[in-house]
Amino acid sequence: MEEYKKVLWAGIIVIFLIGFGFGIYYFFFHGKSEAPLYLEEVKEEPSEAQAKEQAKPEGERVLTGRELNLNKSDSLVRRLAVKLSSHKKIAQWLKNEDLVRKFVAVVDNIAYGMSPRVHLEFLAPQKKFQVVKRGDLFYLNPASFSHYNLVAEVFASLNTEECVKLYWELKPLIQEAYLELGYPNRDFHDTLFRTIVELLETPIVDDDIVVEKKVVTYMMVDPKLENLREGQKHLLRMGSGNVRKIQAKLRDFARIFGFEESQLPEPAYYTPRRGR
Repeated sequence: MEEYKKVLWAGIIVIFLIGFGFGIYYFFFHGKSEAPLYLEEVKEEPSEAQAKEQAKPEGERVLTGRELNLNKSDSLVRRLAVKLSSHKKIAQWLKNEDLVRKFVAVVDNIAYGMSPRVHLEFLAPQKKFQVVKRGDLFYLNPASFSHYNLVAEVFASLNTEECVKLYWELKPLIQEAYLELGYPNRDFHDTLFRTIVELLETPIVDDDIVVEKKVVTYMMVDPKLENLREGQKHLLRMGSGNVRKIQAKLRDFARIFGFEESQLPEPAYYTPRRGR
């Protein structure tokens, strides 16, 4: 486990950052699952392109021409993101540059088990994550979870419908940024689906978590928690209250985009081991 000062909620937030709404539209099953992207029944078997067009909300404006310049898209994102939330912190976070590329990179990192930390330094808490000793054991200090309350609060404040609109308006830019990562034959939707399910599979741990020191960092003693993927660990370290808020919002996005609850992981509650 790395020093907790850089614990970020795994990109979920830049998912929000770009208002995401991008997000959380298609997300991921653990591993290489290929869950169907659309659930609506049709009389004919539609092509993949037709299915995605059918899933798009009616009446949404599609940006074209000069507006769709990935290298100059930050001002466009900031302009379109004003309706995402009334939370004052959003405007400050949107001052970062290369928002679309950051969002895409974060989603891709989480989907494939990597840490998105390098793209989210601006979200790092000012205070270090702490541990507390009780008897002979060290625990994650529950007081440190509050460092991430703001991130969870902002994400929970997002207007789901406005986020969905923003996703469709920026989809061409998102796909272009995804292509730059080296995925010429993949749709970004698939990776986004992998990401949301990855985060929903993060266990909710209300009990104290035992850790032990490894040279200069700490690791969780319970192997089930320590072996979680990097994005899941980031989310876990935000504390169970914040995990609940973020996962609830992710499920809300999934619902708006037409996914059945049966397609998503059930909430995972877990009581960690006390020691080896």
